[in-house]
Amino acid sequence: MYRVVVVGAGVLGASVTYHLARAGAQVIVVEQAPGPATGTSGATFAADVTHLKTPYAYYRLNRQGSEGHLRLAEEVGGPGWRHPVPHVQWADDEDGQGALRERAARAREWGHDCRLAPASALRDLVPAVDPAACPVEEVVVHGGGAWFDAPRFARALLGAAARRGAVETHYGTPVTGLPRAGERVTGVRAGPRTWHADAVVNCAGPGADRVAALAGLRLPLRRVPGLIATSGPLPGHPLTAILSVPGLDLRPTADGGVLALSWEVDARLRGAVEGFPQELHRRARALVPGVAGARITDARIGVRPVPLDGLPLVGAAPGAPGLYHLVSHSGVTLAPVLGRLAAEEITGGPPAPELAAYRPDRTVADAVHDENLRAMNHHGAKSQAEV
Repeated sequence: MYRVVVVGAGVLGASVTYHLARAGAQVIVVEQAPGPATGTSGATFAADVTHLKTPYAYYRLNRQGSEGHLRLAEEVGGPGWRHPVPHVQWADDEDGQGALRERAARAREWGHDCRLAPASALRDLVPAVDPAACPVEEVVVHGGGAWFDAPRFARALLGAAARRGAVETHYGTPVTGLPRAGERVTGVRAGPRTWHADAVVNCAGPGADRVAALAGLRLPLRRVPGLIATSGPLPGHPLTAILSVPGLDLRPTADGGVLALSWEVDARLRGAVEGFPQELHRRARALVPGVAGARITDARIGVRPVPLDGLPLVGAAPGAPGLYHLVSHSGVTLAPVLGRLAAEEITGGPPAPELAAYRPDRTVADAVHDENLRAMNHHGAKSQAEV
């Protein structure tokens, strides 16, 4: 039986573990956190932002990931982690509105469910929103939007993999070494324990570059912190859409609350939460008045693993046979497709053409090809190396 050690039990680690187990491999999951998806995967906005992705090949990969959530839900069963809702956007000036219209036209050309609607439609589409908070006459509506419960996704896939009987998990277990035979990586060491394997998959998220360094390799990765704040249930109308507006992104939660994120706030983070959750609450209630009647129940900083060009790093590690990198921003959307394709390659399948542009040995430039990362850079969000 093919034996694989997966380093990391976030959404990407859970997906590749499930797909490896489905292919008949024996899988050992080693995670430094106390449980699955308790790091970055559990501290993320976790919305489907396929419509932001460029170029077209990357848009298609994200769309495959989004559609893969439906496939996995059918295969795995149990409580759902995907929550379909429309995604509504507007800007605060004509230049911004023009950019949204151009993006909407491109998305429609690529087959994306997207339309322009009068701002008056907000009353029916998202009754929780104060119409006066929208300063423009037109909004963009993405009909195929969704948000994800990332921890539930990870738990569901790891549970389904374990039911196949060939998976063991080790939480609270930081990796301290990668044993080698010559150039080949032959397993994982964590303190006094060593697990030998035919392959090691690096799904360590913002720590993936540190895992690569254990093999003497450099992985071009930034760690970008982001704050999310969650409220309790709203009185009155619940939020019925994902909202992306100047200075704020807002989405529903499973219990009728909201989860808030702001690139502008993230740009001012210096490693501590401080008073920023209250600022997110203030921004949210200006848009959705019902938020004023709901207190903040959770606020946490997640660290995004962002390859330097914004695109995934997926494939065999050059110079270290036996080590396979699986690292990406927007990992929740991409997890189904990246986990499936990686598992096929790791277990002896041919190289996936869909992954050709994302190999770790490509030339990685500083240009960012992902529009939500452009927004992050525009607002000056800092990597942990800069704060």
